[in-house]
Amino acid sequence: MRYFKHILFLLCIITSFGTLKAQTRDVITLKKGWKFNKGNHPEAIKSKFDDSHWEDISVPHDWAIYGPFDKDIDKQVVAIEQNAEEVASEKTGRTGALPYIGEAWYRNKFKLPEFNQDKKVIIVFEGAMSEPKVFVNGQKIGQWNYGYSYFYFDITDYINANATNTLAVNLSNNGMSSRWYPGAGLYRKVRIVVKNKEHIKQWGTFITTPFISKNQAKINIKTKVEGENLSLLTKVYNADGNLVAQDQTKSIFGDEIEQNIEVINPNLWSPESPYLYTAITELYSGDNLKDEVKTRFGIRSIAYEANKGFSLNGVVRKFKGVCLHHDLGPIGTAVNKSALRRQLKILKDMGADAVRSSHNMPSIEQLELCDEMGLMFLAESFDEWAKPKVKNGYNRYFNTDAEKDVV
Repeated sequence: MRYFKHILFLLCIITSFGTLKAQTRDVITLKKGWKFNKGNHPEAIKSKFDDSHWEDISVPHDWAIYGPFDKDIDKQVVAIEQNAEEVASEKTGRTGALPYIGEAWYRNKFKLPEFNQDKKVIIVFEGAMSEPKVFVNGQKIGQWNYGYSYFYFDITDYINANATNTLAVNLSNNGMSSRWYPGAGLYRKVRIVVKNKEHIKQWGTFITTPFISKNQAKINIKTKVEGENLSLLTKVYNADGNLVAQDQTKSIFGDEIEQNIEVINPNLWSPESPYLYTAITELYSGDNLKDEVKTRFGIRSIAYEANKGFSLNGVVRKFKGVCLHHDLGPIGTAVNKSALRRQLKILKDMGADAVRSSHNMPSIEQLELCDEMGLMFLAESFDEWAKPKVKNGYNRYFNTDAEKDVV
């Protein structure tokens, strides 16, 4: 039952993940410089591997959307019980008749702007379809099973300081693993983050608004940090960029700091008025700024009550929502914020005020846009739990991976 708390009650205005200043950390988005090839290439993990004949691509990238179409891909001969069918017949096209099944490799080379023993380096993937295995300078640093979840690895010990580093990613998509078109490849952003040893942990800020009245709101901010002898300063700005509240915690004990900040006369977030505040969290060692995270959020209250239903800001309302898959139609699954904005604008124009991701963890870009445009969001994290809907689906990993994937 604990998974219900994570999966079914994620209807909230999910905050955007931070944009950070160069003096505290460097964020390198690996968009260009990628080499791509389908097939089995175990030697591709090596730095000196010759990939000159591989295809030049940019990431985000969906290798399957290029076709060719083939109705035999993922074909089934089955009787669908829900349709009262008693005789099996050919069923095809549920995954788009597109060639998403198979193995492929991505390679990239990068240099860090600054690296020494006082730095920490992580690599962040926002979605990799599917079952990625990640190698840096010829060494395997980790793997992940779920193609829809964000994940990261600490690669500090694998980095060549002041030299070129080689990144290789192996992906493999099984047949009978999806009930819709899943896409294939590094279809969301890949980033290298270089930060100080004393830092705010990746996705380390969590903001809620537990108390709201007409005249005030309490903003609860939990921040996970790494390091000793630190202090934390959090400033809250309104949509016009004006400072409206702040709080400083001078002595940090443990790895999580909780702050409660009062905002007077708050503007409440709703689909009709998607007002967003910004929290800037600064981590100090003495007088030295070590890290900084910017988080946008909406001030709102939600409640589920028996015999009453769902309330937003104390007002009962019904969801006028849609179930929305992660692909972008003919341009595939590679994340494109302009295409997502167009998609969501069409939904808003027809009267929608809510989106349920079907059936996966959404992209960060989609969440940012829903925050901005006024769409409530239900993140339906998985299509399957332990019981299979398709032979090679997430049921293989649910018991071992579900909690870490949701986290």
